[in-house]
Amino acid sequence: MASLNSSSHGSHAAETTVALHGLQAPAQILRDKWGVPHVRASETADVFFLNGHVHAQDRMWQMEAALRRAIGRFAEWAGPTALPGDRLARQLGVEAASRRDFDALVPTTRAMLEAYAKGVNAWIDAGCTAPEYQLLNASPIRWEPWFSVAVMRQRGLLMGSVWFKLWRAAALGTVGPETLPLLRYDSGGKERFIFPQGPEGDRLSADLEALRPGIEALSGGAPEDATVGGSNNWAVAGARTATGMPLVAGDPHRQYEIPGMYSQLHLSGPEFDAIGFSVPGVPGFPHFCHTERVAWCVTHSFADIHDLYVEAFGDGGTRYRTENGWADATIRQETIAVRGAAEEAVTVTETRHGPVIAGNPAEGTALALKSVQLFETDRSLDCLLPMLKAPTLDTFYNACRGWGVIDHNLVGADRDGHIGVLVRAVVPERDRSNGWLPMPGWTGRHEWRGTIPFERMPRQINPDQGHVVTANNRLVAEDHPDYLTTDCHPTTRATRLVQRIERSASLTAGDMIEFLRDTDSAPAREIAARILGADVAESRGLLAALAAWDGRMDPGFIAPTIYYQIRQEMTRILARQSGLAGASSHPFAQPAPGIPALNQLWWTLPNLLRADDTQLLGGATWREVIREAVATVAAGPIPETWGQAHLPIFVHPLSHLFPDSPGAAAPTSDPTGGDGDCVLATGGFPAQGTRSVYGPVARYVFDLADWDNSRWIVLHGASGHPGDPHYSDQNPLWARGEMIPMPYTAAAVEAHAASRICFHPA
Repeated sequence: MASLNSSSHGSHAAETTVALHGLQAPAQILRDKWGVPHVRASETADVFFLNGHVHAQDRMWQMEAALRRAIGRFAEWAGPTALPGDRLARQLGVEAASRRDFDALVPTTRAMLEAYAKGVNAWIDAGCTAPEYQLLNASPIRWEPWFSVAVMRQRGLLMGSVWFKLWRAAALGTVGPETLPLLRYDSGGKERFIFPQGPEGDRLSADLEALRPGIEALSGGAPEDATVGGSNNWAVAGARTATGMPLVAGDPHRQYEIPGMYSQLHLSGPEFDAIGFSVPGVPGFPHFCHTERVAWCVTHSFADIHDLYVEAFGDGGTRYRTENGWADATIRQETIAVRGAAEEAVTVTETRHGPVIAGNPAEGTALALKSVQLFETDRSLDCLLPMLKAPTLDTFYNACRGWGVIDHNLVGADRDGHIGVLVRAVVPERDRSNGWLPMPGWTGRHEWRGTIPFERMPRQINPDQGHVVTANNRLVAEDHPDYLTTDCHPTTRATRLVQRIERSASLTAGDMIEFLRDTDSAPAREIAARILGADVAESRGLLAALAAWDGRMDPGFIAPTIYYQIRQEMTRILARQSGLAGASSHPFAQPAPGIPALNQLWWTLPNLLRADDTQLLGGATWREVIREAVATVAAGPIPETWGQAHLPIFVHPLSHLFPDSPGAAAPTSDPTGGDGDCVLATGGFPAQGTRSVYGPVARYVFDLADWDNSRWIVLHGASGHPGDPHYSDQNPLWARGEMIPMPYTAAAVEAHAASRICFHPA
């Protein structure tokens, strides 16, 4: 572990001494030239105390914003625009679930959360604040230990399957059951599976007979006029690297909200020495980290952990039907305070499956959500401390038993040379038909049969290929003994990464950085070829630019913009011709933040085009669709270079209230390449134009041969405070796909230190 003796290293870092009430022994926080904190303490409780203290110092407002979003109190700050999210949080009962989960944690975990909260409150007690609090005329809330449970839950709340099921439920009345299987993400042609690594296969389609109960249950709830983030990670075994030791790399993809979701942090104490991306509001490293022995990282696995049930209500919504007769619904009233507006009363209705999140029970039919994230006690945070202490990859994976707050592909490596991947999730056992649609809640035939045992969750150590790759692609073939997932992202990014890894047997950390900025788009080449083959008359050189293009979404090119705009127009035409443009207004598509039809159909289009499937085109052909789309783009403004057209949009949650205030102004970003189909997954939402609105909010490379050779980056900077020198100083490097040093050993931390605070107990 790192030494507390600063003078022995001869550092020239500026040094201050601070007395801190609540600290048990002397400790230090060193910050490097990028403002990243490196915490050193001789007591484990002090490590987490200072973990909370530096999180508060850098990200207090962000922490409280995440808490308020979790428990449905963000509208108190953000006004009416936050009401839909607050309403959903109240319906879900996140506060009650988080309090329940905290009470169930083991004593060591509770002690960790209590120490963290004391560190946060020590910062607050010193009279500190942040620019956003000044704008809101507010003060930081004193942190309670259970808050961290709520923040961890909020960061992955309802990610995944629930939105696909709601989308198909909303679309069913328009497209009918026969074409329902088309409403699914692009498969990329052949799908690459994560377990086992390597094989590809065809995707099975829906069994309409198995879906009939859901279709019939939904038919009563549809109007007669029938009018929803991804990541990369990988590990390479020593046999494929220049050093003979593993390399681990990747990037989490999220919307570009400011401050960014992750903060860089190094925690060194008597029981562990760990560095990685932390989640402000939560101690330790849930997602991306390395210790002295083990490195780990995650992608969203898209395991199906959410089910929807069509509930039949009677007596004005106070009772609901079951296979054993009628049962009383649980009904409670919530009141939401709203900044600048009247408070809103919310009636929450719950059945045995969970809360109603769509539809109106008083009208006889509504959808209830049963989610692993909320239904039963979750002990995910009990994993955090054992993860930090695990000496090998296998023991690390065993330490993750019970993690259910969000589902992950957990890729890792250890200093013994092992690499591997585990699905870290709690997944219900039930029928595969539950994965497509909401199912009838009154038959008793679509219920959970417990959860898949941890021992059966897919795990693979040291695959023969010498690498593991995940990119939100399919977990297993659909004939796997356990039902795990229905929807996932295309296999495109995973396939591209495997291709690049397998080209070399002497890979370096620099190669990993290069892979992360890969802008090659196989779907772009495929769709551009189809556009060029549609026999469209040339107009303004658009098609000539496409014909000379190799499919790389590079910022200096115009062809990517042309391709993207034409694909957008094709998606709009598909939405119009299919009638699905109106599906976004269906009650089942309304849970916050809503489900834009264009965003869903953007990912459906490639499969339809590949198969020349015209069932959703209302009598049109794809050639006609392409011709119309090209003509529309040709009639519009001259396309910009991709770097300008796809410029990232960073958004601060208060910018709509204080548009002219520096305290709520998100930093601008330099241009970057990529799109949602590239490894450099800087995606956009088709309903909002060509700008990039989500992507790699962080990147990392862990070099197990030399921890100090590891690299990392975040999208703006270490600080969450506008005006701070470290608010956006990493962005130019991030935009170019570069990274900054990740010093780990005591000597490296000292060499990079720009400041030092020596704390002692008050």
